[in-house]
Amino acid sequence: MPRRTAALLGPAFIAALAYVDPGNVAANLSAGAEFGYLLVWALVLACIMAMLVQYLSAKLGVVTGGSLSSIVHEDLGRRRGAKAWRALYAAQAIGVAIATDLAEIVGGAIALNLLFGLPLWVGALVVGLVALLSLQWMRTRGQRAFETLMMAVLAIIAVGFLLSLAWVPPDPREIVGGLLPRFDGAASIQIAAAMLGATVMPHAIYLHSQLARDKHSKSDEKVERLLKAQRLDVLLALTIAGVVNVSMLLFAAAGLQGAGVDSIEAGYHEIHSLVGSVPATIFAIGLLVSGVGSAIVGTDAGAGMIRDLVSPRITPMTRRLFTMIPAVAILVAGMSPTQALVDSQLVLSFGISFALVPLVMVTGSRRAMGEHRNPGWLSALAWLVVATVVALNVAVLVTAF
Repeated sequence: MPRRTAALLGPAFIAALAYVDPGNVAANLSAGAEFGYLLVWALVLACIMAMLVQYLSAKLGVVTGGSLSSIVHEDLGRRRGAKAWRALYAAQAIGVAIATDLAEIVGGAIALNLLFGLPLWVGALVVGLVALLSLQWMRTRGQRAFETLMMAVLAIIAVGFLLSLAWVPPDPREIVGGLLPRFDGAASIQIAAAMLGATVMPHAIYLHSQLARDKHSKSDEKVERLLKAQRLDVLLALTIAGVVNVSMLLFAAAGLQGAGVDSIEAGYHEIHSLVGSVPATIFAIGLLVSGVGSAIVGTDAGAGMIRDLVSPRITPMTRRLFTMIPAVAILVAGMSPTQALVDSQLVLSFGISFALVPLVMVTGSRRAMGEHRNPGWLSALAWLVVATVVALNVAVLVTAF
């Protein structure tokens, strides 16, 4: 790859960390352990949808020079009933931030408990504070250093989870069968929605536009070349994240189905008894790195979301402490950490539309994007993604009640 092109890459690799967080681990392991290869198709579809969504977010940042959350805030201010719309978006932004932090912090806490025996609530505090301090330190080194470090974190996570397939190889025929779209009852629909929320994450949609804007706002490159680089960036980063996600599900389908595994901790102990202590330790390390890495990205994304959609007076430290409270409270109360992770991803699936609808509208607008607006076929594809997300959310509500 030419060095000039490589220098334009990076934002998608940061956003991709949101796609391999502990919420993904919980949702994918739960899907594989309970339904085997049944939902492979849903995960592959979610990964493909994520590529389209993240490219549109990066495109918005490059072309408009703004972030999605700031554009949404400005647009809501021009609408009738602006206060009500802004209050609605502020409420869902807070909900998304809490659900995101819960997944990352609880997942990291589980890993610290498995590796070092730390109480879960102590581990939650450690992960949250380490993420905040690490982000502040990395930001002082510049965006390129931040991108490089996050790429390294993504690589560690990928190696950690892909190695699991070497010990428990999946059945190729079952994988092919799992690509046939189908469900098996209400529970499979709900876990598919959780997988969607874990894969197409709302905060990553908001963040990617901000990252692309910050990286390329002062670039001398032509917009066409920058957009071409964004497509390559997204393709590379999200292919890695997608392969890691699918590997989690395949590992659970091959090694954990029928074993009565109903939590990450039970999965860890089953791995230990099935293939030994080394694979189990590698699994726990991958979980820890994914928790800390995605918490760093979540802190960055949450700061921008809360600043634009709620209030610019809320500092990242205040936001981090506020959104840590539910995670710590859940662990202190003794609730199932894995179930909390899966439920948080279900909540996130309902937040996708709040980010996706304005993203598709803006990137298809000539007023906002000029000659770089989405062509008709791309807009149609993007609206199909929106319809799929909404339909799955409606299905979850119908089956729940």
